[in-house]
Amino acid sequence: TKFEIEEKIVAMLKTVFDPEIPVNVYDLGLIYKIDVADSGEATIDMTLQLQLPAADFIMEDVRQKIESIDGVTSATINLVFEPEWDKDMMSEEAKLELGFL
Repeated sequence: TKFEIEEKIVAMLKTVFDPEIPVNVYDLGLIYKIDVADSGEATIDMTLQLQLPAADFIMEDVRQKIESIDGVTSATINLVFEPEWDKDMMSEEAKLELGFL
């Protein structure tokens, strides 16, 4: 089901890290939207705090990992900057890890 695929996408996103930060992109709050069409096409809206040198690497890592999920036929990763990322978007675990709590 679409819900199961979305759960797998979230689990997969938790394996993607910014090389400079020991927290995954999902817990950092960088994933704004996950949409899975009935045909299995996944669309992800994500942001990055800055134009990191690693941005292309991170986005490609996200795309490849999501396309490896059973039931996903393709993945489109959209880099968006609205709304602007804020540290309050991080999970409690990420805030703790990075010393914000």
